[in-house]
Amino acid sequence: MSELNVQEVMALIPNRFPIYYIDAVESLEPGKKIRAKKNITFNEDFFQGYFPQDPQMPGTLILETLAQAGSVLILKSPAFLGKRAYIGGINRAKFHEKVYPGDVLFCEFEIIKLKGPVGTANAAAYVGENCVCEAEFTFIVNQEA
Repeated sequence: MSELNVQEVMALIPNRFPIYYIDAVESLEPGKKIRAKKNITFNEDFFQGYFPQDPQMPGTLILETLAQAGSVLILKSPAFLGKRAYIGGINRAKFHEKVYPGDVLFCEFEIIKLKGPVGTANAAAYVGENCVCEAEFTFIVNQEA
């Protein structure tokens, strides 16, 4: 059972099809960390043009999925209710493995530092037990959404 379903996540973040990627939130500690999931299906738009002979999820979209998970975490945190989160920077992004149709991508995002409306977080994406991507995010929380 998920902590947040698709409708609850969509109520928090402004992303919509075709750039909406979170299917469910499995665990959430407001202000601290989140674990969300994305089911990767062959029906995704990006598979039509990104290596059609060897379909794989683009690394930039793995980072976007991590950012969306981070947005949910930030916007469910009491200090930021009703606001909007933005990516301020992505550092030390590393891609370890490819993500294919049929995979389930688990996204973990943990806030490690927060000063006013600016923070940093460690993020990692997994398929099963394998880390496929990791990065450090800087985020900015803006005034009312």
